[in-house]
Amino acid sequence: MKHRIVIKVGSNVLTRRDGKLDVTRMSSLVDQIAWLRQKGYEVILVSSGAVACGRRELQVDHDLDSVEQRQLYSALGQVKLIGLYYDLFREFGIHIGQVLTMKENFEPGEQYRNQQACMAVMLENGVVPIVNENDTVSVTELMFTDNDELSGLIAQMMQADTLILLSNIDGIYTGHPDDPQSQLIREVEPSRDLSDYIQPEKSAFGRGGMHSKYTTATKVQQAGIRVIIANGERDDILIDLLQDQKDVPHTTFIPHGTH
Repeated sequence: MKHRIVIKVGSNVLTRRDGKLDVTRMSSLVDQIAWLRQKGYEVILVSSGAVACGRRELQVDHDLDSVEQRQLYSALGQVKLIGLYYDLFREFGIHIGQVLTMKENFEPGEQYRNQQACMAVMLENGVVPIVNENDTVSVTELMFTDNDELSGLIAQMMQADTLILLSNIDGIYTGHPDDPQSQLIREVEPSRDLSDYIQPEKSAFGRGGMHSKYTTATKVQQAGIRVIIANGERDDILIDLLQDQKDVPHTTFIPHGTH
């Protein structure tokens, strides 16, 4: 029985301080995913970074509102992003497929089943689905809160064993991560409430933050799927996590129904 993992990589992991795409980090993630596949894992990648990619492609000489910016830059950037993934995965002989989705595709019905079947046939044939929100049309209140929410829905739809949320922080702390008094919370039982510890601030480049990761993690945990929040900026983080390196900083949400 293959283990199925959904890996969500956020904008803060994929972008450098200047907002440009961090190709070295992308390459490292692809190396790690190739390693996971060699070990028999099935991987679905939920990747941010399209808007950051697109913003560097085109200098616009007039003001765009936030919706126009998102549509323009995501449309430009998604092509570049998927092209980079294509080149990086091809080094390992791994095929990728692009899945652009919207919130309404997760309502029960034909679209849900079609999307599920599409990703299932990709996995059966050794293709890595790379999933992102279709920002060119998802610009209203129908948008996902962020890719954390999207990855949680994908993990449940595809009955994954594990969801890994890669951020630029090691996990959930008992206080602000920069405070030396703060402790990293290693394990979260299904009934434990951490809302007092969660900072409401958003991430610098993405729409998410630790609050959205916590919300997603608790929902997915209740569905019986293990969730790990870890730092995607650490070298070989995916390999270390899945080799059960106890000293790797991270927060694990223990699935509902397991002890």
